[in-house]
Amino acid sequence: MTAPGATAVSGESTDTTAFDPGAGWRLHPQVALRPEPFGALLYHFGTRKLSFLKNTVIVDVVRSMGEHDSVRDALRAHGIDENAERVYLHALRTLADSHMIVPA
Repeated sequence: MTAPGATAVSGESTDTTAFDPGAGWRLHPQVALRPEPFGALLYHFGTRKLSFLKNTVIVDVVRSMGEHDSVRDALRAHGIDENAERVYLHALRTLADSHMIVPA
C-alpha cells in the first residue's frame, strides 16, 4: 500500500478522548516502536495491541510528535502540507483510537 497509514490488529477503543490535530500528542509511554523496512510495528504493552505503520514518513512523524506543539506542526516539520495531511491525520486518528498515541 502506498498511502501512509496505521492498521490496528486487535481490539476496539473505549476512550472518549477526541483526536485533535491542533493539540500536542505523543507515543503512549507503554508503546514500543520497532522500525521495519515497510515502516514500523507499534506494540502497546498495556493493552497488548499491535499496529503497523505503513511507511517511513508516518514513522518519523510519530517519533517526533512529542517535540512539537501540535500534530499539524509535526506534519509541517516533515514536509507534509495542508493539501497532503488528510491521509496522515486519518492514520494518526487510528493510533489515537487504539491508545498508541496520547495527548501530550
